[in-house]
Amino acid sequence: MAKKVKNKGKFHQKLVHDYRLVIMNNDTLEEKVSFKLNRLNVFVVGGLFVLLLVVFTYLLIAFTPLKEYIPSYSSSKLKKKATNLVYKVDSLEHKIKINENYIKSIQSLLSGNVTTIDTTSNNDNLKSIKSEGLNLNASHQDSIFRQNVEQKDRFSVFNKATKKNEIVFFAPVKGDITSKFNSKNKHFAIDIAVKKNTPVKSVADGTIIFSGFTADTGYMIVIAHSQGFLSIYKHNESLFKDQGDLVKLGEVIAKSGSTGNLTTGPHLHFELWSDGYPVNPLDYIDFEK
Repeated sequence: MAKKVKNKGKFHQKLVHDYRLVIMNNDTLEEKVSFKLNRLNVFVVGGLFVLLLVVFTYLLIAFTPLKEYIPSYSSSKLKKKATNLVYKVDSLEHKIKINENYIKSIQSLLSGNVTTIDTTSNNDNLKSIKSEGLNLNASHQDSIFRQNVEQKDRFSVFNKATKKNEIVFFAPVKGDITSKFNSKNKHFAIDIAVKKNTPVKSVADGTIIFSGFTADTGYMIVIAHSQGFLSIYKHNESLFKDQGDLVKLGEVIAKSGSTGNLTTGPHLHFELWSDGYPVNPLDYIDFEK
């Protein structure tokens, strides 16, 4: 035990034992500077110097452009470019999805595989409510009022034209409607009986996205309008516009006829689509002569 205490005392003495560091002129041996040191001071000062050196090096690398020269770090410009590319890729993916849905709707339009909105659920709900004893039958005055409102909404083309961002349609031809829109029978159009070679006009401004011949529909034109509307003209005798052409409202795009397998005589098969779904053209266009 005494030996351990003795060794401990010697170690402490070595740490605190004073030394003198003298800087002398080599030629004249003149003393220039002298320092009084011990091992403990040297360890403390050396440790602080190393710690400060490490901290300074870290700050120099972290907050200066020098870090860009280290292989494990990437430049700030590269990070900004990568971030911008991520945002652009995300927006492009969103646009691609929108275009894919649009193309699918066009494909279903051309192939005849149409998906419609189920309107029977509302009727079922009304039936279930009626079964609970509620009287939902409209009064005579209410029925007259509703009929007047529906007539105004249906045929007030010029009133709708006064609203902003409203698209106005005009009839492509004038004639007798031989077959109306019927979603239950999957007749998503109206058939208008006209004479052969009657001029067929565009119902609104738009761009031709399809112009060609199919076995069932004959010569057909599809026009894309603003606000997600599409107009389709089938069974024409001849076409005057090509894919990619711009057309104006009322511009002649074809001549009516009876081409294609699914026709029984000269007429125009007209369809109107909104955001990928067929809608009743009579709700948007006045076909009266």
